[in-house]
Amino acid sequence: MYRVWNFLANYSLLLIIGALTALFWANTNPDSYHHFVHMVLWDNAPIGHLHDGHRTLTLHYLVNDLLMALFFAIAAKEVWEAVILENGSLRGKKAATPLFATAGGMLGPITVYLGLAMILGSDTYSAVANGWAIPTATDIAFSYLVGRIVFGAGHPAVRFLLLLAIADDAAGLIILAIFYPSGDLAPIWLLLSVGAALAVFLLANWLPRKMDRGNQDRPNSTWVREKLSFWPYLIASCFSWYGFMMSGLHPALGLLPIVPTIPHADRAFGIFSEAEQHLTDLLNMIEHALKHPVEIILFFFGLLNAGVEFSSMGDATWLVLFGLLIGKPIGIFIFGWIAAVPLRLGIPQGMRLIDLVVIGCVAAIGFTVSLFVASVAFDAGPVQDAAKMGALFSFAAAIISIVVGKITRVEKHEF
Repeated sequence: MYRVWNFLANYSLLLIIGALTALFWANTNPDSYHHFVHMVLWDNAPIGHLHDGHRTLTLHYLVNDLLMALFFAIAAKEVWEAVILENGSLRGKKAATPLFATAGGMLGPITVYLGLAMILGSDTYSAVANGWAIPTATDIAFSYLVGRIVFGAGHPAVRFLLLLAIADDAAGLIILAIFYPSGDLAPIWLLLSVGAALAVFLLANWLPRKMDRGNQDRPNSTWVREKLSFWPYLIASCFSWYGFMMSGLHPALGLLPIVPTIPHADRAFGIFSEAEQHLTDLLNMIEHALKHPVEIILFFFGLLNAGVEFSSMGDATWLVLFGLLIGKPIGIFIFGWIAAVPLRLGIPQGMRLIDLVVIGCVAAIGFTVSLFVASVAFDAGPVQDAAKMGALFSFAAAIISIVVGKITRVEKHEF
């Protein structure tokens, strides 16, 4: 349990402090808060919001569009290892039912969100429809922690939940890239990102290994690792991020093409695993080096994005909240049941079908990614603020999960 609390403290404690500070500030001095959020750092800058033919770098853009790219790179690293490594958690039949459940955990919230919006009328639907992806998110750290509280550390449902959350992250990255561009699309610029990824993979990864073939001392690979370290990948990341910005795709995803090019271990012990900190490959080394910077970045992300006035609660608040609290459990249960029973893919030994409902309640904690999607789905204003409030209120899923676990008589499994 120490490792989980340690990870939560590293990646989420400052985020919560930032969010609570933002809520207090926005509800006591909203003018001061919004002036801080949109503070101009550099006018006529080479990067930033494009307006009237020139770019302006604001504090909000610096955090959400540039620095959050490091957070999404860490998420992408976990997804990449889960998919590519031989013992990756998202490979083979063992991942089939969680992947089906993940699809339900996204389609369920979308259906509830858009269905209720249609019931509220065409005006409401038009105002909130673009936020359909907000309730699809699952906050890995908080969901994993609550899952261990509800099921116990050794219950197979906890691993099922973690597989679902990782797959949810992967799908969320794809949704952000496809459905939420940051501006007019100019796909030609993606050639810069692809070119940077190919160049750094060939020159700093593939070529040294090819030159060392048959030589156990691996002199070229060692020289690249010791002398160049992460610098080639940092330079490639800058080019890739710029390519995403100019292409119109959200720049926060700009490092995703670079992550697969970085040399990685031939095994993964899984997110939150104590053993993973002892891996010395470059990809894990970079992740460990980013731990404290990302911790600070998440504080500022919470500070700059969670500052909504309580009076801003509106239709979008309840649509996001109901999408998470109702759509997630129903979608995960239905699709998980389809995979386990009609398709005969089964569920892990020691799990019951009713546990899928509890897993769905735990996965309804959206928070971090839900806040991020809300910030890109809507322009700044009352609808965005209302949607963010729904993402913040999704913490209620933790209490609901514990209650539902008691009702369904979940038997805790400790190690």
